[in-house]
Amino acid sequence: MPPGLTGESKAVADANARFYRAFEALDLAEMDAVWTHDDDVKCVHPGWPLLTGWDAVRESWRAIFANTEEMRFTIGDLRVVVHADVGWVTCTENILSDVGGRVGVTRILATNLFARGTEGWRMIHHHASHVLASGEVSEAEA
Repeated sequence: MPPGLTGESKAVADANARFYRAFEALDLAEMDAVWTHDDDVKCVHPGWPLLTGWDAVRESWRAIFANTEEMRFTIGDLRVVVHADVGWVTCTENILSDVGGRVGVTRILATNLFARGTEGWRMIHHHASHVLASGEVSEAEA
């Protein structure tokens, strides 16, 4: 976690950490507790189409967890932004996984969006895509 986070930024970073703990534990009940359960949530796993609505998103986690032996994350370049009741985290996921007996190491860029509700900060969108090149595009290039 970046040093010096306070208040709502720290709360969003904590919600993001809960997401990765649920993912590493391959625990569907814990993943359920991370997300908002409505028709507006969205998820894009690397190489997957856009999933819309809690039922589709939850089914994707069930399928991933059922077919994965182990998943370990080292999170890098974590950045947190909060505006009112919406917060987002961008980060690099360095993943060690065992899927179907095949061990792999993957580097993924992720954006995780959270909304503050009565139960605290809950995920409303996860987008993850493979890193195809190193370096960042500057604001002038974008």
